Amino acid sequence: MAITVRMPQLGESVTEGTIGTWLVQPGQRVDRFESLVEVITDKVNAEVPSPASGTVGEILAAEGQRLSVGEPICTLEGVTEAGDEADVPEISAAAEPSPAAPPEEPESVTATPVTGEVEPAEATDSTSPALPAVQVAAPGFISPAVRALADEHSLDISQVRGTGFQGRITKRDLLLFLEGGGAQPTAPPAPPERPQPVASAPPRPGDVVPHSPMRRSIAEHMVRSRHTAPHAWTMVEVDMSGVSASRATRRADFLAATGVELTFLHYAMKATCLALRAVPTMNAVYGEDAVTLHADVNLGLAVAIADGLIVPVVRGADRYSVAGLARAAAELIERARLGRATLDDVEGGTFTLNNAGTLGTIMSQAIINSPQAGILVMDAMVRRPVVIGDGIAIRPIMNLCLSFDHRVNDGASAARFLGAVKSSLEAVSADTSLF
Repeated sequence: MAITVRMPQLGESVTEGTIGTWLVQPGQRVDRFESLVEVITDKVNAEVPSPASGTVGEILAAEGQRLSVGEPICTLEGVTEAGDEADVPEISAAAEPSPAAPPEEPESVTATPVTGEVEPAEATDSTSPALPAVQVAAPGFISPAVRALADEHSLDISQVRGTGFQGRITKRDLLLFLEGGGAQPTAPPAPPERPQPVASAPPRPGDVVPHSPMRRSIAEHMVRSRHTAPHAWTMVEVDMSGVSASRATRRADFLAATGVELTFLHYAMKATCLALRAVPTMNAVYGEDAVTLHADVNLGLAVAIADGLIVPVVRGADRYSVAGLARAAAELIERARLGRATLDDVEGGTFTLNNAGTLGTIMSQAIINSPQAGILVMDAMVRRPVVIGDGIAIRPIMNLCLSFDHRVNDGASAARFLGAVKSSLEAVSADTSLF
């Protein structure tokens, strides 16, 4: 019996995907649940598993081709296990299974101030440039099958030249590398007569850089958000003196207790969660007939990666202490930077926090991560003169800018939300408890 394998549903809000690298070839025997192809979306990369055991027939979708859910991608012949074209197992993210529950049990929310410190370029903050923990030659995603094979043979994957879509390293590349005793012949390409699209090499002036599937999806999402939601912006200044003093006092103990370096991001997360509970219309979504207030605070963190931007989500973030938020954020950010984010990691966000200040920005206006009602941007902490009473003092000041959907909130509720975040941060002192 022959069956057709179709593009599966890749997530609750994902309707299409781009074929990345085929992991099998026509005529190849595959077992049920064996990965057939990598699929790239604007959120994560995923592998499509085989719905049955059989032999790969015709490849119906080329690498780089965009397909909607339900469109055919290949055929399977000589199927020996029960299964049909709708019987595709649930897709796991292209990396590793979702982790167990976060390292700390949810805690009750209290109205206590939060603590932390802004530092302009903490490596652990969300939008700081990715610091790769594995050495790879080609940028972007490395599939679990490739990683496992490289680990099995103690292979330095940076020595392998990728031939897959946009220079990705495939399982076949590794096998050929191993068969060749660690050497890969490379034929020098003919010099182009005009600028050619650049995929895997660093772009240089004069190059034509094709859109990656992630970049194309981000572009479409941003345009859709601006066309759909009437954006409005408001900003406040936050005196971070108490936050800085608190971090200096508790930094070493916090690291020893949690294994995570204490940064401004973690306490801005807590302050944001408290503010979202105080102003629930900011944790909401606009509908044709009503505004729906979310029951949970699922806080998204904007993380810069090599291919663009990804927003992993801390679910139930308002139920965690600063320590719990720090541990949950550290795990999510690490997986995102290593290309191991799962679909569960990026689904269900209700509000987004962006720490652009790690890149040195001092005034930012972000585009809302639709269909959310708002996004908060933290800019860099800058020491500057401010008026204190009748005098002038030098204080560490940070700008917080809120972009909000004017269909859901007006200026008054947006100002209340920002005021709540500001109040929590400015109430911090060196004596404030983190635990």
